[in-house]
Amino acid sequence: MNWLNELYKSQQRDPKKDLERSLVEAIFRVYDRFPRIGLRERIGQQDMSLDITDAYINGRNAMIEAGVGIGKSFGYLIPSLLINQKSQQPIIIATSSIQLSEQIHKDLRVIGSRLGFTTVRSVVGKGMGQYACRSRAAELSRPDDPNSSLSALAQRVLDYEIDERADIKGGISDAEWSNVSVNDCTFERCPHKNACLFYDMRAKLNAKAHEIDFIIVNQDLLIRDLMKKKEGTRSIISERPALIVIDEAHNLEAKVRDARTLEFTFRGIFRILDTTEQLLTKQSGDKRLLSQSKFIKRSIEGIFTQINADLLHHAKQDSDRIKVSEIKGIPLSQVANDLKDLSLRLSILTSRHEREIDDTFEAINGLITLLNVLAGIEDNYLLWASNSLRAVTISICPKDISQFLKHTLFNSKTSVILTSATLCQGGDTLEEQYSYLTQSLGYKGDFMDRKSSPFDYTNHAMMYISSKVPHYHHEQREVYLEAAYQEMVQLCNLTQGRTIVLFSAKDDMKFIHKKLISGTSDYTWAVHVQKEGSSQDGVIAEFRESKGVLLSTGVFWEGVNIEGPDLSQVIVFRLPFPVPSDPIYEYKAAVTENPFMEVFVPDMLLRLRQGTGRLIRSETDLGVLSILDSRLSASAKKNYREQVLETLPFKKVTEDFSVLKKFVQKKGI
Repeated sequence: MNWLNELYKSQQRDPKKDLERSLVEAIFRVYDRFPRIGLRERIGQQDMSLDITDAYINGRNAMIEAGVGIGKSFGYLIPSLLINQKSQQPIIIATSSIQLSEQIHKDLRVIGSRLGFTTVRSVVGKGMGQYACRSRAAELSRPDDPNSSLSALAQRVLDYEIDERADIKGGISDAEWSNVSVNDCTFERCPHKNACLFYDMRAKLNAKAHEIDFIIVNQDLLIRDLMKKKEGTRSIISERPALIVIDEAHNLEAKVRDARTLEFTFRGIFRILDTTEQLLTKQSGDKRLLSQSKFIKRSIEGIFTQINADLLHHAKQDSDRIKVSEIKGIPLSQVANDLKDLSLRLSILTSRHEREIDDTFEAINGLITLLNVLAGIEDNYLLWASNSLRAVTISICPKDISQFLKHTLFNSKTSVILTSATLCQGGDTLEEQYSYLTQSLGYKGDFMDRKSSPFDYTNHAMMYISSKVPHYHHEQREVYLEAAYQEMVQLCNLTQGRTIVLFSAKDDMKFIHKKLISGTSDYTWAVHVQKEGSSQDGVIAEFRESKGVLLSTGVFWEGVNIEGPDLSQVIVFRLPFPVPSDPIYEYKAAVTENPFMEVFVPDMLLRLRQGTGRLIRSETDLGVLSILDSRLSASAKKNYREQVLETLPFKKVTEDFSVLKKFVQKKGI
């Protein structure tokens, strides 16, 4: 197309001014063509594209809140396509979920083809755990017992029926999938590499700048790449991107913490030590390694015995993170010194198994850090224990992640765009509105005007706050759950199902699900509950077809897009405050003057805005947001009530069920 050719030719003229003129003109031309190519421009979308273009031209970072309904992905894909055309360098787009990555990939195909970008070369990068490993499947396949579920799964992988987890209709449990997923890939040495989707994906991620146009990854993969570049080791993603766009950036802090958290299990540590022993013994033949390894293993066993006792005493459920008490009777410093000796030996080891040595070296150094944290020598880390991996798990995480992002992401030569529908809090200035995430992330850059949602919340939606449910107290949990259950059933009957219920705690969800399926309540709608695994497409399809009630937590607070009357109500079971005793929030609270208002309320508001954003997804949608948490009622007189009401877009708010009922009947919801 002529306008694309002009854009390409313009790079031969004056650099910065010409770059600005050509890109801005191209943006306007694209939006002028929207009606002719069957697209509708949304309010704020063009401004968002221009903000991103300006940031790229001036080598600046930009933070942009883009409200639900403005067409956020097209808002950043349009300038990204033009910048890629101009620079001949790849665009990196980082998302918070696999589903969103795949949706962006589809959006890129749609917008690219309609605008004349016929050869957009792109790749979706996922974590290795999403891909099937034929080497592992070959070890599990048992011709003598083909009917066993594990052997059958392995054979399907070997027969090329399954390349990744998403290929399994109806989903699969984490435990079963972990047997055949990629784990510690041998890359070039794998005999199955030529037919492996994981190997092919990793090759494209690290392609030369002129060989790939768009790299779409989850935030976890981007963060791991930043960590590798900081450490000076081999990177995962292309070294020379033109632009980095981080979508759903409200999740970035949690993703960085997860990526920088080291987790240790008893079996995992023993596996690392066994691998180290094998690698070193093969080359040196030094038998002293055996006694050294035995001493370390005995010490590790003693550490886990003490931590297991802590968990039995303090943890109420597997997901609880508990403090680790002082480790007694174990020479932690001596264990750390022995590990340092192993690390030194690995660092000078030469072998054709270079990648395996690098991975083992990294794991041993992580173990050294753990010992130093346990000994109190290293105090820049948070430390906790849990049963989160179905085994006693010790975790450590750097206290402050803002410095890491400031130096690895926001100080780079590449412009970074942070965007989400929920980046802001209350405040008079843009800087104040963006301040919570700015401080958490160590962000340096510009704050762009908020692009408000174009949806008519005033006439199309009502928010109901229940004042009937007693305040939640752990000691009287069942009293609260019984009252909330009765209120929830009444609300679901009001909209005749077509409701998603969002829980903050899985135990609450399990309690309500058990009550519903016991058959003691008077309702006619079908009951669905989220399934274990990464994809929830199946349960969403069942929910839409039955027009029932879906009980959910975690992933359903964001990223779920159900337009039309299939979803007419979102119920927030409990305000999503973070757990105060969680080591991360305990630390964040310790370094602020007013922890509740500076940490806990802002964090709750970010999640609440995401959850309530599931309700109205188009200009014609009608619906009800119900909150079963009386702390938000007027009579509770909580100082954050006004902040919540100001932040959420709902203008009609009631605590009177009869008023809500009239609204539902009048609107025909």
